[in-house]
Amino acid sequence: MCTVCGCGQAAIEKDAQGRHHHGHNHDHHHDYGGGIGGVHVPGMDEARIVEVERNILSENDRLAAVNRAYLAERKAFALNLVSSPGAGKTTLLTRTITDTKDRWPIAVIEGDQQTSFDAERIRETGVPAVQVNTGKGCHLDAHMVGHALETLAPAEGGLVFIENVGNLVCPAAFDLGEAHKVVVLSVTEGADKPLKYPDMFHAADLMVLNKIDLLPHVGFDVELCIEFARRIHPDLEVLPLSATSGEGLAAWYDWISAGARPA
Repeated sequence: MCTVCGCGQAAIEKDAQGRHHHGHNHDHHHDYGGGIGGVHVPGMDEARIVEVERNILSENDRLAAVNRAYLAERKAFALNLVSSPGAGKTTLLTRTITDTKDRWPIAVIEGDQQTSFDAERIRETGVPAVQVNTGKGCHLDAHMVGHALETLAPAEGGLVFIENVGNLVCPAAFDLGEAHKVVVLSVTEGADKPLKYPDMFHAADLMVLNKIDLLPHVGFDVELCIEFARRIHPDLEVLPLSATSGEGLAAWYDWISAGARPA
């Protein structure tokens, strides 16, 4: 857990008119400065830290349930994409949007500590995106995502992609109201990542093994990586693909189709 990282200090990008939208009624305060994360208190003992962490997760789970109900009401299918930095989440998203936006209405929530670069890349595909900058925070939480959903107001029967902050640790603990966590691992990383970061691979329903077009050039053992991942999560689905070459993308789109409302 990240009790000292400043999580919750998020800023959600406003629209062109400078308005912060509130399209639905969330049962929580609109204060990004407190709540999740906060400041380390010198002298706080371990029992108190554990209590604070439990309270944080309990409140987050409550707000995630609100988000999930909001999405269910609209029959929207939400995926939470998690990975280490540089695994190719944004490239996978832009390719997915380009290839499937005629099948479903799509909206995107982009999480980063700073900048709006990724949201700008998403908007270039022609779909709406909201950038959430977490500042010192190392993950999105349900509170931030709830406000982003208010701004996006996703279409009925649409897809909502949540691109989390690049981090294989803290996002594992935070439900955002999504249907599935999808962990994206690239072949330019180590095959031992599932054993190094077991909580993330345990929390995910799908592992996308990205950048397989680079396999001839890197010493990555695909079978060993999958074996390690399934030691952590025996039922974990695995999809090898390349977001740049297109190899394996049909299986990814089929996986999305199986969960999304038929177009």
